[in-house]
Amino acid sequence: MAGLIAIGVGCRKNCTSAAIVALVRRALAEAGALAGEREMFTLDEKQSEANVREAARSLGLPLNFVSHVRLLREAKRVATHSALVERHVGLPGVAETAALAGAGPGGALILPRIAAGGATCAIAYRGEPLG
Repeated sequence: MAGLIAIGVGCRKNCTSAAIVALVRRALAEAGALAGEREMFTLDEKQSEANVREAARSLGLPLNFVSHVRLLREAKRVATHSALVERHVGLPGVAETAALAGAGPGGALILPRIAAGGATCAIAYRGEPLG
């Protein structure tokens, strides 16, 4: 059985779905060939933002909204910190914490946050145990 590719996404309120889609595609290309189910994760406060939903739909990915409390649990595991996001949301970043939360306890960050066009994206991976 294959693993889980957890795609964490963050974005500014005015970010377009096209910018999110382009960045996710770039992140997946940079992460390399990974076998597994792909899912997108973001902060639950983004539920009202149609651009995030449209991006997931365009990519054919299930979209999961994760609570702030759950993302905060991953704060010590992130590779990058954004002072701006820390001030506004109380997290070191949304993309990496969302990816790590999505991958679960056995997951690891394989692509730290990248950013473009008002969006951020990071990828975590949890492989299934053999045998």
